[in-house]
Amino acid sequence: MNERTKEPREPGAWLTRPAKPARIAVYAVLVLLGLVVGAAGSLIQAAWFPGGLLLALLGAAGLFHGSGRLLGNQLGVLVSAAGWLVAIMLLTTGRPEGDGVFSAGIGPLVFILGGMAIAVICATMARGVQPGGPAIRLDG
Repeated sequence: MNERTKEPREPGAWLTRPAKPARIAVYAVLVLLGLVVGAAGSLIQAAWFPGGLLLALLGAAGLFHGSGRLLGNQLGVLVSAAGWLVAIMLLTTGRPEGDGVFSAGIGPLVFILGGMAIAVICATMARGVQPGGPAIRLDG
């Protein structure tokens, strides 16, 4: 039973309800945050190599984990990760003159692959309580 609306909870019922405009706005903001974090991380990881790479990956992890906790589902992580990935892919393609943001080396590869791995980890992390059910872990 949903306490706010006094309606019974049915599995998958959220698929049949219309989307709320506020939730759509939150998803749009998360895409924009993903774009910003991806672009900033691309610049920082190359500027200060060992520390900048760690800072860029921590920023991506904070965005992915925070968006998952904010919305309480994996879709929040995937939306912010999609924005991050779009920014990364746009910056990896160079200009016709040969200019590019990413240089050849191990740092950009660790940033791209590490960011994708962090997104997958955050999307598949277990939540503490199932909706309308007991805790995930069994005590006893």
